[in-house]
Amino acid sequence: MNKICCVVLAMLPLSAWAYPIEVEKHYEGVQIDYTSHDTFYDTGAITVNNYGDVPAKCSVSFQNGPEAPKIRRIAVAAKNSVDVSAKFNRSIIKLRIKLDCEPQ
Repeated sequence: MNKICCVVLAMLPLSAWAYPIEVEKHYEGVQIDYTSHDTFYDTGAITVNNYGDVPAKCSVSFQNGPEAPKIRRIAVAAKNSVDVSAKFNRSIIKLRIKLDCEPQ
């Protein structure tokens, strides 16, 4: 029992650097899916997958607390995926991502 407690306590710092990610999505006429990633303490990323037959143009807005939002505009070809990331000046406490996509 004592060994199990030591292992659990040793693993606590590994899980402490992960931060919550909220994604707000708006799709119009495209079949889009996403996967968000907590890449590093000051970098957030999202993978945008287009499962439809129509290319999509998307706007991705990353927001971390009081910093100005970082906006990325991407084009996702049909049946492809695109990785998008943003690096911030401060450590991320809670990352908010807004994903807006429409047909191209």
